[in-house]
Amino acid sequence: MKKVLIVGASGMIGGIILREALADDAINSVCSITRKSHGIQNPKLKEILHTDFMNYKGIKGAFKNIDAAYFCIGVYTGAVKDDLFKKITVDFAKVFADAVHEGSPKASFNFLSGAGADLTEKSRMSFARYKGMAENHIISKKFNALNIFRPGYIYPVEKRVEPNLSYRLFRFMYPVVNFLMPSSSVTSEELASAMFKAGMEKMNHGILENNDIKRLL
Repeated sequence: MKKVLIVGASGMIGGIILREALADDAINSVCSITRKSHGIQNPKLKEILHTDFMNYKGIKGAFKNIDAAYFCIGVYTGAVKDDLFKKITVDFAKVFADAVHEGSPKASFNFLSGAGADLTEKSRMSFARYKGMAENHIISKKFNALNIFRPGYIYPVEKRVEPNLSYRLFRFMYPVVNFLMPSSSVTSEELASAMFKAGMEKMNHGILENNDIKRLL
């Protein structure tokens, strides 16, 4: 039986991974580190209410004997000031990766990144530069099984309030865009399923671009 750790399960992708983990008979323990309760009643689920994603010292036990860890915390570009955007995108990921590596170095580590992430860390686009910084640190940990997911546009299967006009337009245009350029997008269900599957199989895929993600399904 396996043990799964998720941070960011209150978000779109993390929430689907949480749902799949709870439904999988091969998993007997699902730990979600979250700011607020998911409101889910399931004997497998252990919620740890935690607000400081820069410090896990008080909950180090949650990182022991993990088979698969999923980092799904993210924030939309422009939603917060740049210093906070960098903290969430880079520092949160680094601290989580360090804690997983210390507690369960043989765990499968699965990181939700994004298309265009720049490993040179020189991009003028903050999203690309910061995601590259986070990826570099995670790669340096040398996990036995590492999967870095770089999706293009993520189409939300479940209805939601879109964060801005651009996302409302993308959602409206998705059927046409997906028909003309299928390699540029992925649905939320496809991405989450690919992440969950890779983590449970403990495969070392490295960096997965949009087409690579779809091939895992």
